Amino acid sequence: MNPFLCFVLQAWNPSSCQVSSMETSRFLRDYAVWEINAFLWISLITITYFLSYKLFKLFKLWNQAGKIPGPPSPSFYGHFTTLSKQNLTEVLSDSHEEYGSIVKLWLSPKQLLVSIKEPEIIKEMLLKAKDKLPLTGKAFNLAFGRSTLFASSFDKVESRRESLASELNVRLLDRANLIPTKAVDCIMAELHQNVTKGSINCKMTSQHMAFTLLGATIFGDTFLAWLKSTIYEELLMMVAKDACFWASYSVIPFWKQGFWRYRRLCTELKWLTQDLVQQCSKYRQYRHMEPSANLGMEAGVFLQDNISLQEINGRHNVRDESCGNIMSLLFHGCLTTGGLINNMLMRLVTHPEMQHKIYSEIIMAKKGSEDKAQPVVEKMPLLLATIYESARVMPAGPLLQRCSLKHDLRLKSGVIVPAGTILVVPMQLVQTDDSSWGNDAGKFNPYRFLSKTEKTSASPNMDASIAGHDEELKDQRKCTFVLKDPNKNPAFLPFGSGARACVGQKFVIQGIATLFASLLEQYELFDGERHPDSHPLFPPKIIGEAHSLLLTYG
Repeated sequence: MNPFLCFVLQAWNPSSCQVSSMETSRFLRDYAVWEINAFLWISLITITYFLSYKLFKLFKLWNQAGKIPGPPSPSFYGHFTTLSKQNLTEVLSDSHEEYGSIVKLWLSPKQLLVSIKEPEIIKEMLLKAKDKLPLTGKAFNLAFGRSTLFASSFDKVESRRESLASELNVRLLDRANLIPTKAVDCIMAELHQNVTKGSINCKMTSQHMAFTLLGATIFGDTFLAWLKSTIYEELLMMVAKDACFWASYSVIPFWKQGFWRYRRLCTELKWLTQDLVQQCSKYRQYRHMEPSANLGMEAGVFLQDNISLQEINGRHNVRDESCGNIMSLLFHGCLTTGGLINNMLMRLVTHPEMQHKIYSEIIMAKKGSEDKAQPVVEKMPLLLATIYESARVMPAGPLLQRCSLKHDLRLKSGVIVPAGTILVVPMQLVQTDDSSWGNDAGKFNPYRFLSKTEKTSASPNMDASIAGHDEELKDQRKCTFVLKDPNKNPAFLPFGSGARACVGQKFVIQGIATLFASLLEQYELFDGERHPDSHPLFPPKIIGEAHSLLLTYG
């Protein structure tokens, strides 16, 4: 009630004003109770609707998943306990043998995993399921910042991936000098320096080779002269190592000191990336660059300056996004390329006769090349086939993962995979399956990727191609090979397939081939743990001035 009116009424009739005040207080109290009840009812209806919708989606998921074959769930929490005690690949292998090419596993009451083993169905799935797992995108975003190359949703990365694919596979591959010569020379110089100290850790050496190769290709000569490259490599791997752990929290763990220490490392990595980009800009402006530097600088400029108007007009910081793209690309490329280099080294150590043949091929190719300094890897089909076979026998990761975030996935086989399901391809099972690769699928045989130009009685897929190729060893000139396209086999998936396939497959293969052409010309590979005092694997008349390179796998 108006205070002034109350005062007037009180002056005229005090008892009347008192009654009115009591009625007003009762009305306000009733009104407050009514508002609270209305709010509670609205909240109850909203929560009930939300929970009913969640429950409906859960029952729908259970109903759709019930039509997919797979082992019964041992408990309400799914197969989590089983997977914690047994290797996932072994579980999937047993499940595929019993239930067929498509099987399901429950990771939790509302998280379904579907594994596919049939190559043709895998090809279809990879074409339709274009998204990455949300945790993957969250981990990349946490570690390296906003990125238009490694987001979970394919819609956010499609245009950028197309630009990068065009840059790597069209513009760069058209150049004769694809991989900077100085990068290979730098790697070989560091390797020679480390050899004098004793054996070399295979895994760490492979990682450093990949990091140097990618960094020099992206940033040019500036990267090779950058004094902070070693610190940058260590910090990059340190940040990437813990990314999934901190990204697994549904709520930012601001109460943990370890999280803030991790964020400081991420900030330091970002500063180093910006420093490297600035060094490249100065180098580009004030120094005349050589062809190898031009190649690297153009790739670096592509990541930094080739920004569409749509991104510039967007709300997020374009410079931060560029740094996120650079860091993400370096880490992902270093991880996959380093893994392939490591696999290649291990296979060559355990198959010294293959080293012999590749070395002879390198010498023959260089004799017929005009540029003696730059290896022509296109003339080395056995080397390229060995790289493909190393990637096949020992893939970089156990699972190829995809997801369809918004829509159910309908396969031609009639199976409907619910949206949000984790789709996996067990790489080891698919790439060593007898039905796709023959009876020797589990054995290392690079000749499966080669075809002879002459008609011979021997089959290129026979086991004798390695142990019994005495005729080729006596005179390789009499029998030439042509490299097959490995991607024609749908079971060849080390670089993925479909919309999310690795955009730099050709680039990586060319780079590793160039690196190994220089490595095997100068070094022979030993297992430092098995043969600490062994004699050279190759006869001196073939090796010439080559050195012994001892590798350990600890």
